[in-house]
Amino acid sequence: METIKLNIDLTFNQLLEAVKQLSPKDRLKINDAIWSDDMEVPIEHQKIVMERIEKSKLNPERLLDWDEVSKKL
Repeated sequence: METIKLNIDLTFNQLLEAVKQLSPKDRLKINDAIWSDDMEVPIEHQKIVMERIEKSKLNPERLLDWDEVSKKL
């Protein structure tokens, strides 16, 4: 396993520029690490999503059609 130890302060844009210098293969590795299946969604967030799903089931007319909304943006 490859390891890298960094202790540097970077702005988001500086980090982004550094990542852009990586090979496509290494960028994919970073992407996979960030979006791994091991990512846990906090219970509080799960509850919010479930509440919103329930609200949409109880009152489906409150939902907006994305195609219609995107035309107004």
